[in-house]
Parts: sequence; structure tokens; C-alpha cells
Amino acid sequence: MRAAKFQGKNKISVEEMETPKITKNEILVRVSVSAVCGTDVRIFLGNKTKGVRVPSIIGHETTGVIEEIGDCIDEYNVGERVGVIPVIPCRKCYYCLNAMENACLNRVAIGYEFDGGFAEYLKVPKEAVEAGNLVKLPDKVSNEQAVVTEPLACCFNGHRKSNIKVNDTVVVVGGGPIGLMHVQLAKIAGAKKVIVSELVSHRREKALIAGADLAINPDEESLNEVVLKETEHLGADAVVMAIGVPAIVNESISLLRKGGTINLFAGFTKGVTSDIDPNFIHYNEVNIVGTSALKRSDYLNALALIESGQINTEVLTSKGYSLDDIEKAILDVKNGIGMKSLIHI
Repeated sequence: MRAAKFQGKNKISVEEMETPKITKNEILVRVSVSAVCGTDVRIFLGNKTKGVRVPSIIGHETTGVIEEIGDCIDEYNVGERVGVIPVIPCRKCYYCLNAMENACLNRVAIGYEFDGGFAEYLKVPKEAVEAGNLVKLPDKVSNEQAVVTEPLACCFNGHRKSNIKVNDTVVVVGGGPIGLMHVQLAKIAGAKKVIVSELVSHRREKALIAGADLAINPDEESLNEVVLKETEHLGADAVVMAIGVPAIVNESISLLRKGGTINLFAGFTKGVTSDIDPNFIHYNEVNIVGTSALKRSDYLNALALIESGQINTEVLTSKGYSLDDIEKAILDVKNGIGMKSLIHI
């Protein structure tokens, strides 16, 4: 098979390699579409290393068709279209037993400890099969739509922590694919007004298509002034940071009303810290939360939202990439040239 092998910082190459052999408890999936995540960008740049092997096949947003099934598996059939939940919980640690399997102490993941989806074939390990991490796709959901289920599930997890309610004003910092997923989830939850802050013009346009009420360029107008004007000087009920920029964390917190919630959703580079005004937090009783990965139930809920037509997946993706374009696909996401790069394999 052909696969894109990550060789270390800023190095990835497409190579011929042996198609994985499966055991009696594993499944082989012929990959249809894989998508580039912002985390893949951070891996490529050398900014994320935990769980990443060198060399290895990365990529954890994947859909495909079952090619081969181990002899001990009877709940799947060859030819079925499937999506892959990459994070595999142990299901027995403290966090798994206390409704936080996304923070599992022993979790492993496809695209990290196991080879991922930037290849023609993906071996789904025993651990993932037994945990139910291979999900059959509904007939009405295309591979291109289904491939964003995993990041949408992560956003669904984050949305739950952001305390967004009917009639709220929500600020989304960053208008990339993740930001626009949060826009749509906020609107589904009944938010009255969603304001997006984004430097790239085509992403501001897409934010409006996704349902944002305002999309501003923070280099051209004050986000703080816009938020105060739109909230009768109270501040936003919720802020979601969909970009991992430590320098603007404090500024984003200051957008909140008293009692509001900020979700530091995006991943940040390890060791890079932020200056935060503790008095603003103290006197305004604001809530600061984070979000890590997803639960398997989040994936099922996200897939249901896509199937019901409540999520516009078209506005989230950029098509036309092949496996040979893997480096361009990654760099286009890094540079904001498109949206989420879809690699058709």
C-alpha cells in the first residue's frame, strides 16, 4: 500500500509499504477520506510529541470501507462504510469510571500509538474494536461529511462545558473549521448572537454562512468594543478559544460578563504560558474550562447531528487533495489557505 510516513519535524513522505496484516481480533479498513486536523499540523511542526512515534503514519480523522475482518469478529461485515473514533479508553481507570473517558489515564489513539489514516489501508486494533471505536455510517451521510465527525465530537464535548444557553451571546475566537463547528453548535443550542473573530477574510465569509451574526477582523476593529456594543455593555455569556494563541487568552477572558464561561478549547504549545489577570476572574466570578478529546458518545451524537442536516459540513472543508499532496494539505491548514483539507485516498 501507499502511505504518508511522518519522519520527524517538517518531514513527511509518501512511500510504498506492506499492507497491514490483521489478527483474528482486528479489522482492516480501506481508507476513503482522511482529514487534516490542527493537531496534525502541530505534529508536523514538532510542537506536539506525546504519543507520536517516529517514523509512523499519522492522521486520526478517517472514514473508509471494511476490507477484511478477523475470524473472531461477527458484528461487522466486509463492505460496510465506517468512521473511526481515534481515542481508545481503557474503560477501567478512575476517569473512565467517572464519566471522563476522554481524559483516560491509559488512553491510546489511532494516529499516535497506532498507525493512522494517511494511508490506503488502516488496521483497527483489537482494543479499538472491543471498545466500539469503529462506527457504521448511515447511508445518507457521505464519506466527506462523515470525516468531520471526530472533530465535531470534540467540539460537542467542549460545547457541553461552555454552558451555552438559549438567548446567550457567544464569542468564537478563530474562524477555522473548529471555530465554525462551535458557531453551529452554539446556534443549535439557541444562542441569540454569535460573534466570530478571525483575521482571514475568506474564513470570515464562511463564518457568516455557518450562522455567525458578526464576523470581525480584530486587526481592523476592537473585538472588546464590538462585544460591549452587542451586549449592552455586559459582555459575552461564553467565549470559545478555537485557536491556541497564549498571548490573547487574557484579552479573551476580559470579553466575558460576570459569571460567564471561557473555554480554552484549542491545543496550546507545551511550555508556552499566558499572563492572566486574577482580579478579573475573582471579582467577576468567571469560569475557565478546558476541553480534551472526546467521549465515544460524543462521536455518536455528532454523527446524528450531521445525519439530521443540522451541521453544514461543506463550509468546514476544502476538497481536492490526494495522498501525494499530503504536505501541501497540512501546510494549507497551517497557513489558513483553505479550511479542513480532505485527502481522498
